Amino acid sequence: MHKDSEKSQEDVFASIDLGTNNCRLMIAKPAGNGFTIIDSFSRITRLGEGMVSDNRLSEKAIERTLEVLQKCALKIQKHGVSKSRYIATEACRRATNGEDFIKRVQREVGLDFEIISPAEESKLSISGCIPLVRANVKNLLVFDIGGGSSEVSISKITPEGNIILEGTTSIPMGVLTVSEGFTGNDISGRARDTITTKVNSALQLFDEEYNISNRLAEGNVQMIGTSGTVTSLGAFHLNLIRYNRSAVDGLVMTYKEVEDAKNKLEKMTNLERIAHPCIGPQRADLTLAGCAILQAIYEYWKLDEITVADRGLREGILVDLMRKNKGKNKE
Repeated sequence: MHKDSEKSQEDVFASIDLGTNNCRLMIAKPAGNGFTIIDSFSRITRLGEGMVSDNRLSEKAIERTLEVLQKCALKIQKHGVSKSRYIATEACRRATNGEDFIKRVQREVGLDFEIISPAEESKLSISGCIPLVRANVKNLLVFDIGGGSSEVSISKITPEGNIILEGTTSIPMGVLTVSEGFTGNDISGRARDTITTKVNSALQLFDEEYNISNRLAEGNVQMIGTSGTVTSLGAFHLNLIRYNRSAVDGLVMTYKEVEDAKNKLEKMTNLERIAHPCIGPQRADLTLAGCAILQAIYEYWKLDEITVADRGLREGILVDLMRKNKGKNKE
């Protein structure tokens, strides 16, 4: 009886993805080849707010984020988590006081974070999206429009179904940095041109190095988008009266559907975006910035369709943790 109880405690896993804009927690137990979610928690903290001016995390943003992390810590304690991994991404990578912030989190909250590279971030995002990969697809192109940067990766899928990461690139533009860089509640044509030019410049070498355009022309690539921008756009396209993860996760949107939803969103006033149940006040000023980055990505590759993923780093961390734990148990 004691051993079973102990084993149950050991099998509780947790992951936190602390980005430039969001903090996301997920707690789960292994179930078959996947896992069962026990608890999940997500809050917009805007940790990277104001970094455009001085590349530092502001005290106000730090305090906001610490408050949210305290709530995460309480949930982790409540569920008896014994195996975990907590990661920080672009804001902490870029900030001159990023390492100091991580040490402060450990001191004041008791959670040990690590700042991961863009390549590791892409790898984990892919792991989180595996359930959405279609059968018989030979190549996987995954993008994540974050708060401070946007990560893009290309992977090869073997005949046995194994996903091999071939390459990644990090575009130094995210919804928060773009929103702050181009002030106001709308993005002008000139601003959009600037965003497109920067995204194209970042993608060109990546595209040439991994022959991505030719792969797309052959029709052997599945494009998956994992970010708040893509999920919000998917929910907006579906005209949901409130956000529904099960309806959005795995949704396939054609080029025309993406373009129509984006155009409709851009024609709304800021107050209308704030009032929309799938956008709201916290995302109203970020959604247009995300759409501008998204548009630059799908127009560069002239994509036919995009698979929307309401999953990513949190799930990828859990998958990786559970796989490693399973391997240790076999030993």
